[in-house]
Amino acid sequence: MGETYGLFAFPHHAPYVMKTRSVALLVLCLTAGVAEAQKVEVPFRQFTLDNGLTVILHRDPSTPLINSNLWYHVGSAFEKPRRTGFAHLFEHIMFEGSTHVPEGKIDEWFEEVGGSPNGSTNTDRTNYMQTFSRNALDLALFIESDRMGFLLEAMSPASVDGQRDVVKNERRQSYENRPYGMAWQVLGEHLFPPEHPYHWPVIGYMEDLSAASYDDVVSFFKSYYTPNNATLVLAGDLDLDEAQARVAYWFGAIPAGPAVAPLQAPRPMRDQEARIVMEDRVQLPRLYMAWVTPPAFAPGNVEADVLGELLAGGKNARLYKRLVYEMQIAQDVFAFQNTGALASQFFIVATARKGHTLDELRTAIDAEIATLMESPPAERELLRVVNQTETAFLEQLEQLSAKANQLNEYFYYAGNPDYFNEDLGRYRALSPADVSTAARRLLRPGDRVLLSIVPGGMNIMAVPGSAPVFVVSPAGE
Repeated sequence: MGETYGLFAFPHHAPYVMKTRSVALLVLCLTAGVAEAQKVEVPFRQFTLDNGLTVILHRDPSTPLINSNLWYHVGSAFEKPRRTGFAHLFEHIMFEGSTHVPEGKIDEWFEEVGGSPNGSTNTDRTNYMQTFSRNALDLALFIESDRMGFLLEAMSPASVDGQRDVVKNERRQSYENRPYGMAWQVLGEHLFPPEHPYHWPVIGYMEDLSAASYDDVVSFFKSYYTPNNATLVLAGDLDLDEAQARVAYWFGAIPAGPAVAPLQAPRPMRDQEARIVMEDRVQLPRLYMAWVTPPAFAPGNVEADVLGELLAGGKNARLYKRLVYEMQIAQDVFAFQNTGALASQFFIVATARKGHTLDELRTAIDAEIATLMESPPAERELLRVVNQTETAFLEQLEQLSAKANQLNEYFYYAGNPDYFNEDLGRYRALSPADVSTAARRLLRPGDRVLLSIVPGGMNIMAVPGSAPVFVVSPAGE
C-alpha cells in the first residue's frame, strides 16, 4: 500500500502507469501524424447521491471484471504543521476492518473473488482500488461503504497504535534506512516554505506520528472521510442501471460530513538557488535538481512534462545521450514532473559514475538546459516525444484499473471526468518555440534547489558554487 512510486521510490507523486494485455474497442490506433490522431472515447455516467457522494460509472464488457476506485479528496496537504502523517496513517487503518467487516477479512474476501485490494496516498488525495469478478459488485460496495460509514465503531486506541507503528517502520524502510531515501523529504522542505501544504512529506514526520493522540486521529477521519468528500468510480462489465441502484443502496444512508474547504496556497517563488549537501550510506554520489512548476492543467504544466521527456525520456534523449553515452560521467539520469493541485515539481536526477564528480554532472546538465533555452527542439524531436506520450497514455487505458483511476483523476484536477482528449490535445498543440520558452521560464537557476547526496566521509564542503550550502544529516527517530 501507498509507498512504491517512481524510479527512485518517489513518495506519492509519480504518475499512475500500468501496461498489460490489449483490450479491443477502447480506442484506437496512434497515427503517424499528430493531427490525424483519433478521438479517445471513454463513455461514462455521472451522478451524485443526496449525501454528496459523486459516482462515475464506465461500462467495458470486454472482460467479466469490475474495478472499484474510490478517491477521498484528502492527502497530506490537508494536514497541519506538527500534525503530519494522518492521511497515510488512515490508508493503513482502513484495511484493519470496520463494524461489519472483521479484521483481516478485507484481503481474504477480495481474494476469494479474484481481487487484490490496495491503496495509495499523495499530497492531494487517498484512494482505494481493487479489480474483482463482476458477480462480486455487492461485496465490494459493502466493504467500501462499511469502512466509510462504520470505521470508527471498530477503531480503538490499540488499533491506531498498531498501525502507527507499522507506518513508522515503513518510514524507516523508505526514508531513513534506504540509500538516497531522505532526498525527497529534503527537497520538499526547501522547495516549499514551512507553512506551505507541500512542505512536509506525505508519510509525515516521525515525531508527529508519535505525538498524535487518538482524538486527533478520530477528528481527522470525521472531517475528511465522508461521502461528500469522495468520488467513487466503477469501471467494467456493468449494467449501469443496476450499478447505480446498488451504489445508492450501500452508500445512500451514510450521512454527509462537514464541507471541506478547497486547498489554497500561494505558489512559492525562490529568489536564490539553494544548495544542500547530505552525507548518506551510498557508494556513488547523486545530484538532484528541483524546481516548482505550474499545477495540474495550468499553463506551463504540459510544457514541463515535455521538457522532462526531451531531456531524459529514454536513451535517445538529450541528457542520457550526453552524460551516459558520450561523456560517460553518469551512471544514470532521469527528468520528470510530478503534478499536484497546488503546484508541481520538476526534477532532474543523475548518479555520477565512479571517478566523476557532481560538479561535472551539474555543468553538463546546465549546458544542455541552456541549449534548449536558446534553440527550440527540431519538429521531429518534439513529435517523437508527443507520439511516445500518446502511445503510453493509450497503453495505460488498456486496463480497467487505469481507466477508472484516470476518470477519478480528471474529475478531481480538471472538474470533468471526460478530459481525455483535452489532456492529449495539450501535447498535440505544442510548438518547438513553446518548449524553449517554457525552459527559459521554468528552469531558471535562481529558482531551483540543488541537492547533492554524497558517500559519508567525502569532503562535502568542496562542492563549488556561489549560493549558500546547507549541510543536512540523515534524520532518525
